[in-house]
Amino acid sequence: MTYHPADDRYETMPYRRVGRSGLLLPAVSLGLWHNFGDDKPFGTQRDILRRAFDLGVTHFDLANNYGPAAGSAETNFGRHLKDDFRPFRDELVISTKAGYGMWAGPYGEWGSRKYLLASLDQSLERMGLDYVDIFYSHRPDPDTPLEETMGALDTAVRSGRALYAGISSYSPERTLEAAAILADLGTPLLIHQPSYSMLNRWTENGTPNLYEALEQSGAGSIAFSPLAQGLLTSRYLDGVPEDSRAASNKSLDAGQLSEENLRRIRGLNGIAEGRGQTLAQMAIAWVLRDQVKGSPVTSALIGASSVHQLEDSLAAVQNLDFTSEELQAIDEFAVDSDINLWAKALEA
Repeated sequence: MTYHPADDRYETMPYRRVGRSGLLLPAVSLGLWHNFGDDKPFGTQRDILRRAFDLGVTHFDLANNYGPAAGSAETNFGRHLKDDFRPFRDELVISTKAGYGMWAGPYGEWGSRKYLLASLDQSLERMGLDYVDIFYSHRPDPDTPLEETMGALDTAVRSGRALYAGISSYSPERTLEAAAILADLGTPLLIHQPSYSMLNRWTENGTPNLYEALEQSGAGSIAFSPLAQGLLTSRYLDGVPEDSRAASNKSLDAGQLSEENLRRIRGLNGIAEGRGQTLAQMAIAWVLRDQVKGSPVTSALIGASSVHQLEDSLAAVQNLDFTSEELQAIDEFAVDSDINLWAKALEA
């Protein structure tokens, strides 16, 4: 059946400017890290993507190695794009990344010019695209000069294979260095994609912290894993379900469900109930609140395994305001909880 998007798709989703650029992103974007590989039904993927666009989600975020198998999320997304979204390409922001292991040999990961540009070409072929809107360095490379990695992003933009350049999981110091190199090349840093949640607040630490570095650079940010790999949902309030990520050690270690972390999650759940939100909705709304220092988060990047889960998460935009009393109560429980799976990248 031919897909016809909802006529009112832009009426409820807020859109936020990315740093000092001209680009707007939806307050909530959809990531295809999980649930869009060959292990998930194609029809379920289609239903999620269609419903997301109907509700104003215009930004779909991928990476070369998303699957399983690696590359299959991009291939499947390319099929959905051809079947449903090709007429609406100019209404979409599509991003991809390269940095983690993708193919065998010395040129299949990290941040060399050879790897990044070869990976981008492969991603474009898998998705059937002439360009992506944002191309990211997925992680810093401790052994490749930053000038080479940023030079590759500059080439991606100048060649027309990408419209904007981004980085992910870079420390504040490396972010400032990367932004300065890109500025000298004439391709501004658009955006940083850090992990960030109520239980993973590394972006607020340091002098400067990440948001201060981004404000100085004129870049925006999109927070991935705002639900802390599923911890900040109702799934773990009463234990570990058999079909959960924690049970299968899929991006969430059951060891992270310590009694102390569970106490924090239950405390946050109580505050969410008082706001008339699910814990997941409050967690997304909290990420999108104005930061005390630095620039605000432009967009929260969520995943979804079903239309129901997607709709529950997107309902967060119906209440993005917090009282000072609510924020103070949240801070009692919203502390770093040793769950940052990407902390090692920051040491590069």
